[in-house]
Amino acid sequence: MTMWGSESSPSARTAPTLDEIRRAPKALLHDHLDGGLRPQTVLELADVIGHPLPASDEPALGDWFRQAATSGSLERYLETFAHTVAVMQTAEALHRVARECALDLAADGVVYAEVRFAPELHVRHGLALPEVVEAVLAGLADGSAQAAAAGTPIRTAVLLTAMRHAARSMEIAELAVRYRDVGVVGFDIAGAEAGHPPTRHLDAFEYLQRENFHFTIHAGEAFGLPSIWQAIQWCGADRLGHGVRIIDDIDTTDPSAPRLGRLAAYVRDKRIPLEMCPSSNVQTGAAPSIAEHPIGLLRDLRMRVTVNTDNRLMSGTSMSREMALLVDAFGYGWADLQWFTINAMKSAFIPFDERLAIIDTVIKPGYAALMTS
Repeated sequence: MTMWGSESSPSARTAPTLDEIRRAPKALLHDHLDGGLRPQTVLELADVIGHPLPASDEPALGDWFRQAATSGSLERYLETFAHTVAVMQTAEALHRVARECALDLAADGVVYAEVRFAPELHVRHGLALPEVVEAVLAGLADGSAQAAAAGTPIRTAVLLTAMRHAARSMEIAELAVRYRDVGVVGFDIAGAEAGHPPTRHLDAFEYLQRENFHFTIHAGEAFGLPSIWQAIQWCGADRLGHGVRIIDDIDTTDPSAPRLGRLAAYVRDKRIPLEMCPSSNVQTGAAPSIAEHPIGLLRDLRMRVTVNTDNRLMSGTSMSREMALLVDAFGYGWADLQWFTINAMKSAFIPFDERLAIIDTVIKPGYAALMTS
């Protein structure tokens, strides 16, 4: 139930099923390339380079990734990425992973996706940073072309991520701007928030602003309000990666009348998008459960909330599954799912006219058909 009125038609009020949600057009802003590999691909790429894995068949390996990510052990969680990154060290592997990423998202009904990765993590076997970027861009392009030929068109774009504990953010920012006209639409920083504030990378953010380039910052996931405040007020982030802890600045003593603090009000008033990833947020402890995820209240308060996957392999998830979980937890209907989708499309880093075209010609007609079917 939301505070902002109900949907009008009986079909709109019927809870969408997972199979129906798969047919809905979806927009995705927060998806890590190294967190979305197919288990079979990990097996095959690891075999080529002789990389040892904790399981030897596809079902067992998929289960291992999900269990490790939900174990509550940070060490085991990080180990999952040690395996995926290890098999993504050649141009051929990066191309394959990116191509399959586009195909998998398109098959799930995603019509627009911003896929992010950290080029600096893929140079262990001698690739130069531009070679890493070009391999991923080519893979996404090929996957998108295959998806279109299969009748499931998708528009993909790339965000380049710098690791906040490293010292290469300016280099990655310059790399992102270099490829801005061929598929890279934004910049990001990721990694442990505690002890690694975004302000350490101010030179990169100032450079990006001078270049009129878009960027998002992982903030308010593992760390609290100071991380969000710095990302916005010091660094000038266009969007917040996760931003779950903004809930700490909302007084819910009276559930019928939540009171926003100064920062939460600023985020809402400025329409700063929150890239929320429900399953991942529960895995990392940023939210206690899907049913208690702040996304419910933040949607009621009309914050610019978006729904995302984060790491599809580790969470065993998809955009359709994330939306279905929210339908089950909060009773959402088609109008709510369309609202989340349009929020994401409005917040995308591609030009305004392209965003508007996707909203008007793909998303709205797609949901209208589902609401009346």
